[in-house]
Amino acid sequence: MSTAINGRSDPVGLVTGAGSGIGRASARLLAGNGAQVVVADVNERSGDETVDLIRAEGGSAKFVQCDVSNGEQIAALVSGIVAEHGRLDFAHNNAGILPGGNRAIDELDESTWRRVVEINFTGVWLSLKYELAAMRQQGFGAIVNTASVCGDRVTAGSSPYNATKHAVIGLTKESATDFARLGVRVNAVCPGYVDTPLTAQATTPTDRTRIAESIPFGRFATADEIAEAVAWLLSDAASYVTGHSLVVDGGLAVSIAAPGQT
Repeated sequence: MSTAINGRSDPVGLVTGAGSGIGRASARLLAGNGAQVVVADVNERSGDETVDLIRAEGGSAKFVQCDVSNGEQIAALVSGIVAEHGRLDFAHNNAGILPGGNRAIDELDESTWRRVVEINFTGVWLSLKYELAAMRQQGFGAIVNTASVCGDRVTAGSSPYNATKHAVIGLTKESATDFARLGVRVNAVCPGYVDTPLTAQATTPTDRTRIAESIPFGRFATADEIAEAVAWLLSDAASYVTGHSLVVDGGLAVSIAAPGQT
């Protein structure tokens, strides 16, 4: 079933970090609902695979390689969409990384901190900067940023991730406030633990079993479940929703903290 965005049944938009996980699921769902999706990812092979999946399912997609921490690349990405289609109806700013391993602040190396901040925080800010500039000119648009339940609570030993996800929620609220009267909505989705390749790389089977036991639903989310929340926030069904951080975590945030978490 088509999901309208800005009154259009064939909206044009962008998903960053769309080469796998939540970004891939979001791009596939939006394209399946009739959107023309630009798939952006730093990994060309993964991005092409997402496009192939979308096209095999009858959707419309195009891949553009992009490092979200590079302002010139983000600017070119957004301007290219507007030049080709005349508008940018939506964006899902999803690109992000994990620091790799749990370390206390005094044990964390500076290069890891800077890299996580560059992708998870500066990358979202740069994406918003150019997306919002385009949407300001056209007088409409909808954006969803991928934050995390770690934007409200924290996972011990993951200070750069926690800090950047808190910051993404702050950027979301600021952007929503600044652009509400310009016809642009900005929201965030806050996933809990999701079954994605990134999560698999960062945890052991024992970790995942222990974590699942701490979640009221007793399992990790699927990427498709997070994508459904993204699609709703972008759609006209959420036309009066802005500045909101939608938690999709199986009840984790309202439960007693898991071992090793606060």
